[in-house]
Amino acid sequence: MSFRSSKIGGNILPFPGQRTLVAPDATPLLPVLIVLHQETSTPGRVGNALRALGYRLDIRRPRFGDPLPETLDQHAGAVIFGGPMSANDSDDYVRREIDWIEVPLREQRPFLGICLGAQMLAKQLGAQVAPHHEGRVEVGYYPIRPTEAGHALCPDWPERVYHWHGEGFQLPRGAKLLAEGDDFPVQAYQHGQAFGFQFHPDVTYAMMHRWTTRGCVRMEQPGAQLRHLHFEGRAVHDVTERAW
Repeated sequence: MSFRSSKIGGNILPFPGQRTLVAPDATPLLPVLIVLHQETSTPGRVGNALRALGYRLDIRRPRFGDPLPETLDQHAGAVIFGGPMSANDSDDYVRREIDWIEVPLREQRPFLGICLGAQMLAKQLGAQVAPHHEGRVEVGYYPIRPTEAGHALCPDWPERVYHWHGEGFQLPRGAKLLAEGDDFPVQAYQHGQAFGFQFHPDVTYAMMHRWTTRGCVRMEQPGAQLRHLHFEGRAVHDVTERAW
């Protein structure tokens, strides 16, 4: 099976079977570029929110041969999602994605990096990405603390958010720290029109089931939470995280 688009734009998807929040006579919105890293990856709740607002999703998987555009003139913005690989990996597609982030930065277009995507953005901005010095991970729900800049941007941050990572990053030079954590101090940051989140606001209930089943070995690492705590945490904290 091939996961590469048959043509540029061939992966642009509407929101099937749902009303959008855009008036029928409104000018069509440009699609949002979505970069995923596995065959079964989806844009999850972030994708659902974008489609509900009337945006189409131009889904590409560079790992499987999909090219990235030379400009975002035909896109409203871009989101790079997470994946099991590292921003430090030497794979060509990883290096190409990090290099490509220069496009939205140069053009000052909206960009969001989630987990791996945030680490790639940090690398592009010259910051170091590395594992925790004691080998700890964040796999489950962990507290974050919004900074003054974070509160100015959004007053209602969730107290705990969902994580699935073993690496973190320094705050890039010139970036604003929006939220901080304990084992991994940089949890959210802003650099111009670009944002990086170390956590996963995109995760749906179905995605959590897949991750905790296929990635069960991750829950044996130092600092990780047991599987049942993921779902207990979701029952308590997901309403606030979803609203945020």
